Amino acid sequence: MDAREFIKVGMSAERTLIVPAERTVGHFVPGMPMVYATPMMILDMEMASGDAIRGRLQGGWVTVGTEVNVRHLAAALVGATVRTTAKVIAVERRVIRFAVAAFEGERKLGEGEHARGLINVAKFNARLGA
Repeated sequence: MDAREFIKVGMSAERTLIVPAERTVGHFVPGMPMVYATPMMILDMEMASGDAIRGRLQGGWVTVGTEVNVRHLAAALVGATVRTTAKVIAVERRVIRFAVAAFEGERKLGEGEHARGLINVAKFNARLGA
C-alpha cells in the first residue's frame, strides 16, 4: 500500500484536553512540579496526528509513531485547557510526516515534527509472533 494514494498534505486534526494530575511530571516523579509532562504532550501530539489520517486508512491498516522531534516551550498547570494540533506536511510511500504543536489559549506550549509509519496489522503481528 502506498500512502501517497490516499493521504494528502494539509490533512489535519486537533485534540483538546483539560490537564489532569495524572498527566503531570509530578505524578510520575516525586518532588517535581505538577505541570503537563513532556511525554504526555508528545502522546497528545501523536494522537492528533493519527486522528488527522485515520479515516483514510483501509481496514487492517494503522499507523505507528516512528519519529519525534519536539520542543517543550512552556509549562501548563493542572486544570489548563490544552489544544494539540497536527498537520500532514509530507507523504512518502509508507511514512507520513506532521507538523505538531500544543497550545494553552494562544500561548504555544510545544512544537515540532512527528512521523508515522503505515503498517498492515496482521502482517506486523505475524512478524512479531504476537
